[in-house]
Amino acid sequence: MAIPASQDLQQDVQPNLDSLLEIIRRDNTGMDTSLVERAYHFAESAHNGVARKSGEPYIVHPLAVAMILAEMQLDPETLAAALMHDVVEDTDYQIGDIEREFGPRVAALVEGVTKLSQIPWSGESDDDRATRESARQAESLRKMFLAMADDVRVVLIKLADRLHNMRTLDHLKPASQQRIAQQTMEIYAPLANRLGIWQIKSELEDLSFRYLDPQAYFGVVRALERRGTDGEAYIERVRTELTKALDASGIGAEITGREKHVYSIYRKMKRKDARFDEIYDVLALRIIVSEKQDCYGALGVIHLLWRPIPGEFDDYIATPKESMYQSIHTAVLGPEGHSIEIQIRTAEMHRIAEYGIAAHWRYKEGRKVDANLEAKISWLRQLMDWRDEVVDAQEFVESLKSDVFREMIYVFTPRGDIVELPAGATPIDFAYRIHTEVGHQCVGSKVNEQLVPLDYKLQNGQVIRVMTSKTKVGPSRDWLMPSNGYVKTAGAREKIRQWFRRQERDENIVQGRDILERELRRLGIEAKLDDIARQFHSYQRLDDFLAAVGYGGITPQQIATRLVESREPEVLTPPPSHIPTQQPLNLQVMGVGDLYTRLANCCKPVYGDEIVGYVTRGRGITVHRADCSNMRNVDEDGRKVPVSWGEQAARSYPVAIRIEAWDRVALLRDITSLVADERVNLLSVLTKVHEDRTVTVLMTIDVAGVKQLSHILQRVEGIRGVFDVRRELTDSAGSAPR
Repeated sequence: MAIPASQDLQQDVQPNLDSLLEIIRRDNTGMDTSLVERAYHFAESAHNGVARKSGEPYIVHPLAVAMILAEMQLDPETLAAALMHDVVEDTDYQIGDIEREFGPRVAALVEGVTKLSQIPWSGESDDDRATRESARQAESLRKMFLAMADDVRVVLIKLADRLHNMRTLDHLKPASQQRIAQQTMEIYAPLANRLGIWQIKSELEDLSFRYLDPQAYFGVVRALERRGTDGEAYIERVRTELTKALDASGIGAEITGREKHVYSIYRKMKRKDARFDEIYDVLALRIIVSEKQDCYGALGVIHLLWRPIPGEFDDYIATPKESMYQSIHTAVLGPEGHSIEIQIRTAEMHRIAEYGIAAHWRYKEGRKVDANLEAKISWLRQLMDWRDEVVDAQEFVESLKSDVFREMIYVFTPRGDIVELPAGATPIDFAYRIHTEVGHQCVGSKVNEQLVPLDYKLQNGQVIRVMTSKTKVGPSRDWLMPSNGYVKTAGAREKIRQWFRRQERDENIVQGRDILERELRRLGIEAKLDDIARQFHSYQRLDDFLAAVGYGGITPQQIATRLVESREPEVLTPPPSHIPTQQPLNLQVMGVGDLYTRLANCCKPVYGDEIVGYVTRGRGITVHRADCSNMRNVDEDGRKVPVSWGEQAARSYPVAIRIEAWDRVALLRDITSLVADERVNLLSVLTKVHEDRTVTVLMTIDVAGVKQLSHILQRVEGIRGVFDVRRELTDSAGSAPR
């Protein structure tokens, strides 16, 4: 059964108590609805006289939320909490009032949803609005996951709440529509997907897509409408032919055309760079059978009937997703050579595929919540193991996006146990997922009994064996460097940090100071450590900040990013060789009229650098780094003018890099390959081999700013044989290395 579509819950049709009770009694004939009815009357009274933006009575919203959850066959406590989820936030009632009337469990659910709504997602109008908005989103998401760890039903109510808000988004201003749609696409839809609630996930994506890119959305809609009649006739022909074949094999099945979702079609078109008529799963069937073995029997019938398409087969029954999803996916060339996607599953698998974790609260008289639920959401429990150690809420969000919202892969232990990891995970991530001590003692790994490096990216279906050493003291600090690619999951990263955090504080401070000074030297930035520490508000003292850098709580990349964010909004300027004859850089010159500007060749300032302007007679203003030696020797202060980076479209500009390394075969190849991998332009390269068998490499590359430069320098430093890499501040890239 489907969750009510948007058109069913707005315009001429308003939900009421009877419509809610009808859904409950249709699917749960034994449910005692008295709790739900009392909650409705309580909420109706609390919201009396209040209207939504649409002009509807406010009670329509919580009622619609409860109806969404009733379609998912959730228990009376959840439905009662859904009806009252806005009472504490929007009226004079307190949680204590809810608890006295409806008991502690309903009150706990209402309180959980209320806490998720306490931090607004918008409202700032000053220059820091984007930063503050990001922090609010991060903190709100952190709270959501904390609440979910206590009772997943809190987040189920929140998802249903967001779904109905998206269905009625037309009544808000365009700016609010865009903002809410973006939040939904980035947070709520992936969360619904991770919880296995396909119904909500798909509709949230479609609704968000409609407001974020209406032109593309309605383009796909129109294409579906053009194909509509012919497509339906074709699907019916295929369904009839397949039904006969299954009946002849003694397999009873319910066959339906699978619902098509606009955003999933669009995403596949973009991923495959294909036209609408080249996307095969626009035509799709779903087969529901009684028993698991019938799934494989039906698969055999289908493949005998039509030719399967290579590479388009997945068995999620043998290898279920951690969201509990089970199904067989195949694609075949059907009649007339048209591609068709087919899903095969049992009725129970279908229920879980539609409603995911929510399916475990399906109401049955005398039945408790599924005892295996904790195991089913083990990924969430693992996430909560390290949640309190993450100081920065934004880091928490990025970690969630990495560990929870990314595409997942499935690998095996040597004993055959399945381990789910985010795509791009490494043997070190696998080792820490098995056990913390296994990760700490990891010295190598085998994939399918073949030795692989520790930064190897694992693939679906591989068997992973971790090699450990009892004499190994702990993890390597190099594992924490994002540019090295050793660790992808937040869980593994935090366990490594915890190990270093437990080491001597004085050692971490020394290590942190060394790392920070090395990063500043690499980037050619002159800055006081205290000034940098003040950019990280979570740390009150310099030593605390340095200790965090030492144990990996703050990475050099984060430092470079924060230095950039502390200045003007990020913009880029073209390289000197591309400078046009008129105002090319859009730099803001304070106190001086319309003058030409150009970047100085002596110091080559890069966005993120402190800069100063010098009035050059007949040539406008030359922009130097503030610490340029040429500017320090200038006595004519009257010719110095303050400048800042102006606003313009992102461009790249040249930076000279000096690399010192031990000479070896293929060194230059490794360096240039890395530059190519980073998708930056290599403008020039010069090398010189010295008598001590070391080599100096001077190269000039186009970068987007200090942040990207820091990332590239870190990666270059990780190349075998490289012992020093830094930004070259003199104009020596075009001359022979010394």
